[in-house]
Amino acid sequence: MRGLLAAIGFLTRLPVPAGTFDDERAKSASLAWYPLVGLLLGSLLSVLAWLLRDTSSFLSAGLVTAAWVALTGALHLDGLADSTDAWIGGLGDREKTLTIMKDPRCGPAGVVALVLMLLLKFAALASLQNVSWLALLLAPMLARASVTALFITTPYVRSGGLGAALTNAPRAACVVALAITAGLCLMGGWHGLLALLAAGLVFGVWRRACQRRLGGFTGDTAGALVEMVEVAVLVVLALH
Repeated sequence: MRGLLAAIGFLTRLPVPAGTFDDERAKSASLAWYPLVGLLLGSLLSVLAWLLRDTSSFLSAGLVTAAWVALTGALHLDGLADSTDAWIGGLGDREKTLTIMKDPRCGPAGVVALVLMLLLKFAALASLQNVSWLALLLAPMLARASVTALFITTPYVRSGGLGAALTNAPRAACVVALAITAGLCLMGGWHGLLALLAAGLVFGVWRRACQRRLGGFTGDTAGALVEMVEVAVLVVLALH
């Protein structure tokens, strides 16, 4: 259970007991709980969307997007901005790419990526109709499940980084968590399958790009993956 609390404390701004992050075993075990934290986040957003059901779709989408950012503390948006700056500024060079990622400043490319990502998320939320609750549940869950999958399939290349403790996560528990995630998606019928396929495609493309450029991944590229999967799921479901 401390692993779950560690996952909640890291992935969201929800309060957790003091000392949660002092337990190294809890931090390692937290990786298997990532999909559940995504489902929790999606549930909170679904409740908010339901409370706003009588408002205009644009206002509702704007408030849900703002709540999404607030609940996560823009953690993954930061990774998206850093990854975008590094991917463009790194010019194909591994060491230069890693160096740019460590720069706390956000360049023009990073700003553009943030604006486009939030715009797409807002537009998709405003366009969703009958499957809005399903999209809000699946997008955060699949996005965080993708991070779990990334850690158990891909080398983590930033020694001493925030994700270093997760490299020793229990693999069996993570595989079970991913299997449950897939099962929950399939319970959503055709739309759930579409969401799962969209998440899998983004995961595969981004993982390959990270391996070719970096030989693995970093915390920033994992954060970028979360944002890309969320938007991909929302857009695919909005289109169908």
